[in-house]
Amino acid sequence: MMQNVHLAPETDEDDLYSGYNDYNPTYDTEELENDTAFQQAVRTSHGRRPPITAKIPSTAVTRPVATGYGSKTSLASSMGRPMTGAIQDGVTRPMTAVRAAGFTKAALRGSAFDPLGQSRGPAPPLEAKNEDSPEEKIRQLEKKVNELVEESCIANSCGDLKLALEKAKDAGRKERVLVRQREQVTTPENINLDLTYSVLFNLASQYSANEMYAEALNTYQVIVKNKMFSNAGRLKVNMGNIYLKQRNYSKAIKFYRMALDQIPSVHKEMRIKIMQNIGVTFIKTGQYSDAINSFEHIMSMAPNLKAGFNLILSYFAVGDRDKMKKAFQKLIAVPLEIDEDDKYISPSDDPHTNLVIEAIKNDHLRQMERERKAMAEKYIMTAAKLIAPVIETSFAVGYDWCVEVVKASQYVELANDLEINKAITYLRQKDFNQAVETLKMFEKKDSRVKSAAATNLSFLYYLENEFSQASSYADLAVNSDRYNPSALTNKGNTVFANGDYEKAAEFYKEALRNDSSCTEALYNIGLTYKKLNRLDEALDCFLKLHAILRNSAQVLYQIANVYELMEDPNQAIEWLMQLISVVPTDSRALSKLGELYDSEGDKSQAFQYYYESYRYFPSNIEVIEWLGAYYIDTQFCEKAIQYFERASLIQPTQVKWQLMVASCFRRSGNYQKALDTYKDIHRKFPENVECLRFLVRLCTDIGLKEVQEYATKLKRLEKMKEIREQRIKSGRDSSGGSRSRREGSAGSEYLLTVLGTSVMSQAE
Repeated sequence: MMQNVHLAPETDEDDLYSGYNDYNPTYDTEELENDTAFQQAVRTSHGRRPPITAKIPSTAVTRPVATGYGSKTSLASSMGRPMTGAIQDGVTRPMTAVRAAGFTKAALRGSAFDPLGQSRGPAPPLEAKNEDSPEEKIRQLEKKVNELVEESCIANSCGDLKLALEKAKDAGRKERVLVRQREQVTTPENINLDLTYSVLFNLASQYSANEMYAEALNTYQVIVKNKMFSNAGRLKVNMGNIYLKQRNYSKAIKFYRMALDQIPSVHKEMRIKIMQNIGVTFIKTGQYSDAINSFEHIMSMAPNLKAGFNLILSYFAVGDRDKMKKAFQKLIAVPLEIDEDDKYISPSDDPHTNLVIEAIKNDHLRQMERERKAMAEKYIMTAAKLIAPVIETSFAVGYDWCVEVVKASQYVELANDLEINKAITYLRQKDFNQAVETLKMFEKKDSRVKSAAATNLSFLYYLENEFSQASSYADLAVNSDRYNPSALTNKGNTVFANGDYEKAAEFYKEALRNDSSCTEALYNIGLTYKKLNRLDEALDCFLKLHAILRNSAQVLYQIANVYELMEDPNQAIEWLMQLISVVPTDSRALSKLGELYDSEGDKSQAFQYYYESYRYFPSNIEVIEWLGAYYIDTQFCEKAIQYFERASLIQPTQVKWQLMVASCFRRSGNYQKALDTYKDIHRKFPENVECLRFLVRLCTDIGLKEVQEYATKLKRLEKMKEIREQRIKSGRDSSGGSRSRREGSAGSEYLLTVLGTSVMSQAE
């Protein structure tokens, strides 16, 4: 018996099913005739036993069978292969090789073939959740807290800060309830710290967004002081930002430095940003030497555009010329880390490649590259304009140094822009000759630069009313770059100045076709349509412009003026009301409102706006005259006196204002003051007939002796007036004689001039 006992090999201890598929000679039917044991069993009663089942051992002697689940020392079959259908611990072991495919002994007894077990029927229903259990309540509450935090963040991103704060507060309240329930059910160690951290952090962020800085700082303090929150120390950067907004610079620097100490050195980018905040805070406090140290460290470790520009500002504040130059060179040398434009040029005619290039020409990455390049150019241009007047002996020399540095860098295209900006700076300094000379240097440059320079020259000559020069340079700008909207607009301006409004409108339209956002062309074409009395088209232009420039006072005034020309005072008043909401101190708009209300018969509203206009600009003669006349009409002559006195101060040679003052005194019953005023007017204007008439009347009423003297002067002046009128009449009658024919038009022009002067003096 023992010769058939085989120990399981030690190398197969990890393979539970090893040996089942090995070939066993016991089942070799071709050798049954030579098997002595088999032939003996057939000839004896041993062969007439009932068939062996899985529940009955295969031999008369019960012995353990070695399987993959049994012990390594258990017995095997006669040839060492374990019997698959053996019993172990009272459980029938599955027939590993065939059971999974559905071949079982039950199939031999007539059962249907059912490998998927479909005959067993549907699965029993799932056990219903117990929603009243504490664990389920906690899970639902935790889900609700997460949803509130997400809704708060979404509301913040949509700009609804108030709703975001309400959601954050609600999440905080529910999270505290959640913590209390967890403490009752489980141990404190099982509290979800990540959820608590996110709720507090979101609440602090929403407080800060709503400018509730005290509450935000308190919430951040709760997070920072809790030792269970990992990496909470870096939130001190947020606290420093809040103190910076509150202009508490000392505390801002303190918290920035605390955050810097708690952030590991491996987080270089975060440390650089914090140091940049520290430098900016030092600039705000005026500690430029400390700011320089921070920015110099940044430029040595990880140079960037903002740090380089701030370093230049700091050196400019301390007045260090050499360091300003070095800092400018460092700013120029900052790498942009963007691809060249050659990447967007197709190297071949392959249609697939061309489609790919067209797709990436304006994708988000390309837009980000453009924004980064535009920001770099803005910093360089601003820095050059800042330091050029101080780094050398003169502004021009300093600008030339900046231009040379830019030419030797990756920003070669900026050199021409700096030169044009140099000319514009000359314009601001009112050095027109230098500006013209600088711009004329670009006449031989490439088309884009030439067009820009010629556009500025055209505008410069236009401001000096030299329209021929302005027109020639406008033509040069247009010919250099036909798609330059500024050049086309300037050309339209020169044509407009010559009175050719139709042609000017064509140039403005072309400028708009090239650049629909050219607001100058759209505004000018509206003015052109007003000149052509095409008011509907002018109104359309200004309404379109209003949609682009919502708070432009000029556009609002033009719309109101067009409605006034269209005889629609109600609409004109409405647009003027919008105008004064934008510029409430515009005296012209206020006086125009008063004029419109006066034309509508609403004297009280007219007085209100005229008075406001006078309050902001008390030198407008028309407003002063209207206010004085209003008080006279309402029988408040005493109040009208101050307005006419101011008018007499503004126009001391105009006698009518002083006469109005005297008239107000007379109407109010103050005859003595009126008499003194008339006497004063007579001394200043002894030939004024109206003043003498009132003097004669007052002296007669009061009974003064001077009445005879004034009456004599009045008669003499009236006689002189009659003689003058007779001479004028006789001159007109003799103007058609032979002498006037011989002298031609010269005498006629002289007479017209005299007549014009005479009529004007009478009107005065």
